[in-house]
Amino acid sequence: MDETLAKKLRILADAAKYDASCASSGAPKRAAGKDGLGSTTGAGICHAYTPDGRCISLLKILLTNYCLFDCAYCVNRRSSNVRRAKFTVEEVATLTVEFYKRNYIEGLFLSSGIIKSPDHTMELLTRVAKTLRREHGFRGYIHLKSIPEASPWLIEEAGLYADRLSINLELPTEASLERLAPEKDGASIQGAMEQIGSRIAEAKAERRRFSPAGQSTQVIVGADATSDEALIRKSAHLYGTFGLKRVYYSAFSPIPDGSTILPLKAPPLQREHRLYQADWLIRYYEFSPDDVAAATEDGMFPLDVDPKLAWALRHRHRFPVDVNRADREMLLRVPGLGARAVDKIVRARRHGSLRLDDVARLTSGLKRARPFLIAEDWRPTALTDRLDLRARLAEPAAQLSLF
Repeated sequence: MDETLAKKLRILADAAKYDASCASSGAPKRAAGKDGLGSTTGAGICHAYTPDGRCISLLKILLTNYCLFDCAYCVNRRSSNVRRAKFTVEEVATLTVEFYKRNYIEGLFLSSGIIKSPDHTMELLTRVAKTLRREHGFRGYIHLKSIPEASPWLIEEAGLYADRLSINLELPTEASLERLAPEKDGASIQGAMEQIGSRIAEAKAERRRFSPAGQSTQVIVGADATSDEALIRKSAHLYGTFGLKRVYYSAFSPIPDGSTILPLKAPPLQREHRLYQADWLIRYYEFSPDDVAAATEDGMFPLDVDPKLAWALRHRHRFPVDVNRADREMLLRVPGLGARAVDKIVRARRHGSLRLDDVARLTSGLKRARPFLIAEDWRPTALTDRLDLRARLAEPAAQLSLF
């Protein structure tokens, strides 16, 4: 690799590190033919690392970090004093192919600052994907960041070549956008999401290809005063209205020479973790937005316990539940029981009553589940009502737990 291209790569890979929505899961399994290159597995495979230590499976870069916009929270805003660089379409295609041949990557995640105009930028992004598919026979994973202000026909074309399209919501309210990113329009962002969602649904019905891995978005956490409850309600709206595959939560990072209207400190990373857990409750545990809101304290998720446990502690009158008789929906609300463990329990109890040891073999979260479960040989008696139950189940400050 020549020195100029290597310099561009260092700048534009580092500039892309703040975008968390780069998972490659959800793509259909696909392999190249005799004259093609690359494949997809249908699941994310992490084996490459960004400069800040994140493990990814994709070449994650910006086409350029020059930008017409001046969003206060963005390190690449036009008023930011950062080193700038710009790839050509051919350079990105060459890097992707050469890195793939060296087994460094599984695919490409490509975003960009806005240069000249949204249409010009979207056209360049699409040309990269088209060049890889048509000229190099590349069949690996491609994720393109869409520009919401771009013409609809350009976004339509991008979906023909990309596995996934995404548009960053950035901030959850119009008020926050007007304050921190006045050149962006929430209505345009959601309008583009609606367009992509409709085309994905139509393509599935007609069995043709259009962004087959769906669409996703990213929300910045902690750059404004939006509560966790409001963030999760917004995510639930996006899932239900636009059929998003995933909403990513990215903790705000203070940037050099940042605006005085931004917080001086980043939010605790545990807050980002709690939002992901609450997001999973809605997507996989049959919780409604109101249920999840009931796990908050003044609109914020507690940091010492996960949202499901927080909900259970506030609804102790609904526990303990009988592992041998409770329906699946109620078992999903038991702290310590994941969705897979619940399905295993439902299958196993068809063949006989389950004892506590049987439950222990089906989940690694029995410690959190014990106060909320009845089994053939176990009844927690007063344990569920202990005043110190929260303290007994709270996580150590540095520990991140799963459900």
